[in-house]
Amino acid sequence: MNIATKPLDLKSETAALLAALGVDSAAFTGGDMASRTPVTGEVIAHLPTDSADDAKAKIDAADAAFRAWRQVPAPRRGELVRLLGEELRAHKADLGRLVSIEAGKIPSEGLGEVQEMIDICDFAVGLSRQLYGLTIATERPGHRMMESWHPLGVVGIISAFNFPVAVWSWNAALALVAGDSVVWKPSEKTPLTALACQAILKRALARFGSDAPDGLSQVLIGGRDIGEVLVDHPKVPLVSATGSTRMGREVGPRLAKRFARAVLELGGNNGGIVCPSADLDMALRAIAFGAMGTAGQRCTTLRRLFVHESVYDQLVPRLKKAYESVSVGNPLTSSSLVGPLIDKPAYDAMQKALEEAKAAGGSVTGGARVETGATDAYYVKPALVEMPAQTGPVLEETFAPILYVMKYSDFDAAIADHNAVAAGLSSSIFTLNMQEAERFLAADGSDCGIANVNIGTSGAEIGGAFGGEKETGGGRESGSDAWKAYMRRATNTINYSKALPLAQGVSFDIE
Repeated sequence: MNIATKPLDLKSETAALLAALGVDSAAFTGGDMASRTPVTGEVIAHLPTDSADDAKAKIDAADAAFRAWRQVPAPRRGELVRLLGEELRAHKADLGRLVSIEAGKIPSEGLGEVQEMIDICDFAVGLSRQLYGLTIATERPGHRMMESWHPLGVVGIISAFNFPVAVWSWNAALALVAGDSVVWKPSEKTPLTALACQAILKRALARFGSDAPDGLSQVLIGGRDIGEVLVDHPKVPLVSATGSTRMGREVGPRLAKRFARAVLELGGNNGGIVCPSADLDMALRAIAFGAMGTAGQRCTTLRRLFVHESVYDQLVPRLKKAYESVSVGNPLTSSSLVGPLIDKPAYDAMQKALEEAKAAGGSVTGGARVETGATDAYYVKPALVEMPAQTGPVLEETFAPILYVMKYSDFDAAIADHNAVAAGLSSSIFTLNMQEAERFLAADGSDCGIANVNIGTSGAEIGGAFGGEKETGGGRESGSDAWKAYMRRATNTINYSKALPLAQGVSFDIE
């Protein structure tokens, strides 16, 4: 299948977008790190990288900024985030376009990611007046016990290519209102959007005034070695890292070794269950977006589907038809719903998984490369794989649009199979049976950090805490009380009496 595309000068367009967003051209020209767009595979910029010494200096600057920023009242800190939200609104179109160019997202998803940034800013502004501690009943007369929340320090952020700006905002907005400074190491595959976000934040800082210290937000451009500096630095008490489980296995122990905190958002081999009573029209739409959206490159992408035998032959043929007809192509020049994979390794991993699935008895619909005329761009038809059982590649996450479909007859067995993978990020069930829905959400139901009923696995809102269990890392970002990870808690007891009673009835009288 050939997709006709009009000529694009993405290098020039990217430079123009970066300039419009306020990025100095020296930050994306003449450097030794090439930035490619997955849309065409071409190099669109060359970025100067940070050395280990540069990274340490930026962390030192962020630490100095933290010591001043923590003294600024929290509602005033929220004002900076409010201004950041305003700047994001003003530059939504340009930043969204840059996300589409650098990450290969269709336009609505690029803009949607910026909207998510705006939404978390709104959330954090309100939070800046709600950093509540508890007043706690005390057993000692004439005493009051309470807890206080204080700024933590430098927050390190390591982000992945698939959400190149939203994940930064989830962390940065909360960290800034919590009184922390931020040092961000973006993916080597999407560094340009990081430079753009830093420039947008600088606009907000300029409007905010002198209360904001220099060095409050820093960006580190480079590879794994720069990430290691951030993970190992003693002045970084918290690192929020998004990426593969393999990455988390390395980052987690290094942070634990120096007793630093980790917010880990790792793999997600997400599953869904379609029950006999399910609204199949609703399920079809949710499954299609969950499995094919963002070319299967979301942490929350639906990868495993268990369909009850009574509705299997009604749903699966419709799903296969959707897979065969879905539009795949250049997201910048067409209305296609599925854009490119990020690079050749992602394509190779997908093909390897499909071959393994066939060897395990799977029947594959889709999965072939779609030619666009760009040699180094990797577009593929999403793949639906009917499997006889949950074996082989089904048990591993492949970061590509592969949906493994399996038939079930017993609900308890379906839940057990759903939970029988290492990751535990997102999950969903489609049912109109209240008992099935409630069982899925119960303690012996889905073991994931996100469990949905009659919606897909993707598309989490910022109001809820985002994250998962098991090999997903256990971290939580974004909404609810995720802000507590970015602050330190102190329990305070005040004695306003003239006596000194000890807790638990302990007696310790001295002459």
